[in-house]
This record gives sequence, C-alpha cells and structure tokens, in this order.
Amino acid sequence: MSDDQHITAPLRLFNSLTRTIEPFAPIEDGHARIYSCGPTVYNYAHLGNLRAYVFTDTLRRTLLWKGLSVTHIINITDVGHLTSDADAGDDKMEAAARASAQSIWDIAAHYTQAFKQNIADLNILSPSEWTVATDYVPQMIEFAQKIAPTHCYELDSGLYFDSSSVPAYGALAGGRDDAAHARIDPVAGKRNASDFAIWRKSPPGEQRQMEWDSPWGKGAPGWHLECSVMSLARLGHPFDIHTGGIDHREIHHPNEIAQNQAYCGCTDAEPGFTGARWWMHNNFLVDRSGKMSKSKGGFTTLFSLIDAGVHPLAYRLLCLGAHYRSELEFSAEGVAAALTRLKRLVMGVEGLKARAEGVTWQSPRLDYLRANLHPKLVPLLEQFDAAIADDLMTPRALPLLEEAIAIKKIPVDEKLCLIAAFDAALGLNLMTLGRADLRLQPKDAVITPDAIEAELERRAAARADKDFALSDEIRDALIAQGVDVMDGDPLRWDWRLTLAQGS
Repeated sequence: MSDDQHITAPLRLFNSLTRTIEPFAPIEDGHARIYSCGPTVYNYAHLGNLRAYVFTDTLRRTLLWKGLSVTHIINITDVGHLTSDADAGDDKMEAAARASAQSIWDIAAHYTQAFKQNIADLNILSPSEWTVATDYVPQMIEFAQKIAPTHCYELDSGLYFDSSSVPAYGALAGGRDDAAHARIDPVAGKRNASDFAIWRKSPPGEQRQMEWDSPWGKGAPGWHLECSVMSLARLGHPFDIHTGGIDHREIHHPNEIAQNQAYCGCTDAEPGFTGARWWMHNNFLVDRSGKMSKSKGGFTTLFSLIDAGVHPLAYRLLCLGAHYRSELEFSAEGVAAALTRLKRLVMGVEGLKARAEGVTWQSPRLDYLRANLHPKLVPLLEQFDAAIADDLMTPRALPLLEEAIAIKKIPVDEKLCLIAAFDAALGLNLMTLGRADLRLQPKDAVITPDAIEAELERRAAARADKDFALSDEIRDALIAQGVDVMDGDPLRWDWRLTLAQGS
C-alpha cells in the first residue's frame, strides 16, 4: 500500500439532538473534547452502568484511530444526585451514609475506587481527568447566581429553574410527555411540572453531612447543575461530544442543555446551542425481567462476574458484539459464549506471537500499515475502518478481527501489526493477554490450582500404569469440584463456568 493512500471512510456518528447519523468533525481541528456523565458513588456500578463506559471508550478509541487527539472528562458525583433521577427524593449519598452508618466521604472514596477498578478491569482508557462534584461547588454557586435573575425562582425547598424560560426545552428528549412528567416529583409552588432544582436547601433543623452556604441558604447543588459546571470548566462551551446512558436523554441532559443555554445567553441569539455539538447515548442492558437496575435490590456487578470465574474482558466483548444504540440482553449463556469467543481470539493471537518471537507489533501507526501492509490484508483494513467509522459498528468489526487472525499465507509480523491496530480500537488487550490469564478461580471454588495440578499428576501416573478406572475417578472428582480436564491441551485444565443470574 503506497504512502499516499488513506483510510478514507468518513466518521459518522448518531446525534441524539437530530436523531440522525451525521458526519463528525471536531470544533478544533485535530482535537476532540468529550464529557461523559460519571457514576454516583453510593454503591457499586452494575453491568448496565458499565456498558456506558465501554461505549464511550469505543468512541474515544475510534477518534484516536482516526488520528484525532482526545480530551476526555468523566465526573464523579459525590453529592446532589437524588434517589430519583427525575429530581425527586433524598440525596443518594446521604441516604447511603445513613443506611450504613458511615461517613459520606468514606462511602464516596470506597465506591469511587471500586468504579476505577471496574474501568481498569474492562481495559477502558483512563479519562484525561476525573472531575469530582464536591471540588466544584464554589463554581456551581457562581453559575447559579448568574442564571438565577432571569431563569430561576426560589421556594422554601430551594432554587428552581423555570424550564419555560428557554426555547424548545426538552427537544433532546423529543418533547416531553405525561410519562416523563410523572417521573418528576411534585413540589408545592413549582411553576411547571418540568422545573428542576438548581440548589436544594437543607430542611429546617436538619444537618446534612454535605452542605454549603449559598445565597439561597445552606444546602447542596442539584445534580443537573454539576455536569453543566464541570463540562464548562474543563472543556469550555461548546465542546464536541457529551455521552451518557439513554435514560439521561429524557430529563438529566435536557436540564443540562437548558442551564447551558441560560448561562451563555444563547437562548435567543443562538437557539441551537446546547453546550455540546453531539449528544450520544447508549441503550440499556436488559435481563429477562427488564432493564438492569440497582433499584430492584439485587444487581449484577463486574465483581460478581469475576467472582464467578468470568474474565471482565468477556463482558467488554459481549458489549462490542451489539451496537451501542441497541438493547443488549444479559444472560449467563450470553456471558459464557462471550468468554468462549474471547478465549478463541486469545488462543489465535497467542499462536501467532509464538511464531513471531522477537517481532515488535505493539501499537503500529496507521501510516505504517498503509505503507507496508500485505495486499491480501488491505481489504480487511478498509472494511474495519468503514465499520467503526459507521457510528461505531463494532458487530461488523469483530468478525474482521477474527478473519485477520485466521487468514493464511501472510507473514506473521504483518498479521500481528494489523491485529494490534484492530485491537487498539476494540480494547480487548489481545496483544498482552495469554490464555492462562483468562482462567480465573471462582470465589466459591473448593479446590486450589496447586491441588488440581497435583491431582492431574496423579491421574497421569494412573494412565501410565493403564489404571484407567482410577484415571476416570480422578477426572470425575475434578469435574465435581468445578474443573474441566482437557486431555491433549497444553493448558491441561480450566475452571468449569457456572453462572447464576443476578448476584
């Protein structure tokens, strides 16, 4: 492939604002700025929450694939998010602190660290910066002071944003309906059902663990205010892309947009201004009983999958196997199939690496691929680029990775360079993982790996002595303890995967 040839598929992304797929070009040439709604750190993230970050990481990796530099912000919400996403109920952090009789700061620290561990386990690139809500409260008060005279009114419970004060409020959600309004807690004195709290006053006689002085009394910021302030502070307005789960499209993100419009004074002069040029949303992860949610009481976390012996990148692969805008069903069978598919990918790459000892393949530049790729691999490169450039169509890209591994009569170093490039976009860590790394011990295993190896040595001796009855007895005993014996396989054994729905 000559130097003047290019990977030319234009990057096209679905914009929730317009409900269409549009060609993407960053505001600043060569540099994309992304803000992602982060977790509220009152509990462990469930797998549905984490799907949003696999999606955003895929977006970021695709932008990098296309040669852009990326500034990516993820926030940590440690105050202000209420027990209903629709601006109702108690602060989730305060409620968790009371329930556990712990300091709210300790709870925030614990679950923040747990979330960052999930991000690392899923091979999600760390953001350019984590922004923590409580670090920005002074800026939130300043923001609220600026918009209050024209767009807000005060009630006994706090400062509220008048949603009728900005044009086309709720356009991101496609217009509000009765169901959306029903999710919003009625507050005596609110002018409109869709009005929302900018600042929530602490109730008389009640002292919260997290509260600040403000012109409207002691209290805490509203959840919607936090993201407007942190995105403005770290990325400026406008920036390129704002991401989140599809549930944010109905209330949280329209409220952010309204605040952004009020703050910049763009409500009349620039009615199309929303803070971000693109708003992108991933769909739900569902189990057979409906959307996965912490509110059900029991929920499946990445930690629970790992405890069951599932490598976390199997969940990443499960997510990549569906388009981010499609609902994805979660099931034990689906996770097991994803783990099997991951094992096959790892085994294929491991075999290639064994044949290419001493060859450097990590992070090849695309200009290198363009200049040096074997002609037989060029169509795969072009098809892969077209797939991920088509609104992150990873279900089309994954089979191309598998085809690249399997294709015959190609120099192994060239195959590995192409595979490494594909993996840089998909994030499965194939160039580092070995098959043995996927062999995670289930938490409830009653036998240790050392004991398994000892039993296999005893079985080998029995087979050498032609004592096949004893050999079968040892094999059956291992199976009963959750171990698959793999005769003729260099790995020799693996844990037998048994998954129960939920955690």
